[in-house]
Amino acid sequence: MKQSAHERARARRYAMQALYQWDLSGEPVSTIREQFLEAEDFSRADKSYFNRILNDISGNIEVIDKNLSEFIDRPLKQLDPVERAVLRIAICELLLRPDIPYRVTINEAVMLTKKFGAEQGHAFVNGVLDRAAHSIRPDECA
Repeated sequence: MKQSAHERARARRYAMQALYQWDLSGEPVSTIREQFLEAEDFSRADKSYFNRILNDISGNIEVIDKNLSEFIDRPLKQLDPVERAVLRIAICELLLRPDIPYRVTINEAVMLTKKFGAEQGHAFVNGVLDRAAHSIRPDECA
């Protein structure tokens, strides 16, 4: 069944919250995933995409963080935890999901940051992801 853009956006939101919790608590991703699947209403979210994001990021965290570090002006640990989670999702999509247009990835990340991040965090996220997209997907951005 094809999921709508809204269902995928909601999956990203849940994934961002789960990654935030993973980052701050140090609990295993599998434990946090189960908590989210029990506590949240996935009737209007793409549950398989939520799972895929968590699997892709936890399984490739070193590669994702190495790529992310190339486009930020401070150590990764100094980023706001919400912005770090959003940027990890977006970098993961840029690297591993060529079927998702880079503009969609950036737009979704900016929207999440506007809703959950620091006051001007969305501008920072937009700038980082614009640079990342041009480096990771130069042909698509041309």
